[in-house]
Amino acid sequence: MTYFTYILETINSKNKIAYYTGSTNNLEKRVKLHKAGRGAKFCKGKKLRLVYYETFKTRGEAMKRENKIKTFSKNKKIKLIKGEN
Repeated sequence: MTYFTYILETINSKNKIAYYTGSTNNLEKRVKLHKAGRGAKFCKGKKLRLVYYETFKTRGEAMKRENKIKTFSKNKKIKLIKGEN
């Protein structure tokens, strides 16, 4: 089975770009759930766009990467999304 760590982009209440990071074993289904307002509370009622994802062989690896990305500054996330590692 393949697992994913992903980043969604949205506009927050202050009209600024914000990012949500998550992990799943079914990326397409999870993004659809977020867009339908049935994902994380952070995403509810917002327009979302999948801007980045990575694949992993285990759930643990995907979750570890998710937690690491969540510690990144906004600028570091933007660099990751743009491929400027």
